[in-house]
Amino acid sequence: MINEIPEEVDACQPLPLQIIAFNQNGQIPFGLEVGHIQAAMQEFLDFLGFVNLALHSKKIPRLESFLMSANFSSMVGEFMSVAIPKYCSTIVKNTYHNGHPDLIPAGKFPNDAVQHGTLGIEIKGSRHRSGWQGHNAEECWLMVFVFDANTSRDVLNNVPPRPFCFVSVYGAQLMKEDWNFSGRSKTSRRTITARVTRSGFNKMTSNWIYQRQGSDSSRGKDVDVLQVVE
Repeated sequence: MINEIPEEVDACQPLPLQIIAFNQNGQIPFGLEVGHIQAAMQEFLDFLGFVNLALHSKKIPRLESFLMSANFSSMVGEFMSVAIPKYCSTIVKNTYHNGHPDLIPAGKFPNDAVQHGTLGIEIKGSRHRSGWQGHNAEECWLMVFVFDANTSRDVLNNVPPRPFCFVSVYGAQLMKEDWNFSGRSKTSRRTITARVTRSGFNKMTSNWIYQRQGSDSSRGKDVDVLQVVE
């Protein structure tokens, strides 16, 4: 059973943030500061640790262990979209259902709602350290929260439990030429998406906001080494 694995208990508590890993010179628009991002990230770690420990007490797997990978990544992004405005009064969550971008300047739009615009910040959570995807090639300021965590496939593949960890945070203004649409085979049912290209990747990584230093103890890999997926 899940509760009989000592590593599972340890994995319920996310790895703490590294304060020295925040770039105080990171440039973020609309009045956002690095400290606001740090506070929101800490709130997510507190939330996930609280929930996973509660689930563990009921012999239920951790969230990242049973949610589909895309659903968990979406949850990370949605949580950050709600948490960040709590620490910064100059930006708000876009109240339009499925509106774009996720965060918009406070008081700029009626009822803080816009269906589709370029003024604001789009938020994404991702396990991938490059090749980030979106449904459309958008001109917007994109912020990606890269993390490491178990997936729902790990139990079947005998991958040991490991705690959630924020690996890095990147952000930059992207243009349409910084995206490339990913194709699909004739038999694929996968939704066609746009992927950040090398030019967009370079823009974002040059304006890093957080980069965890050292090695990920669960995988033994340097977490600050990135590779671009063309």
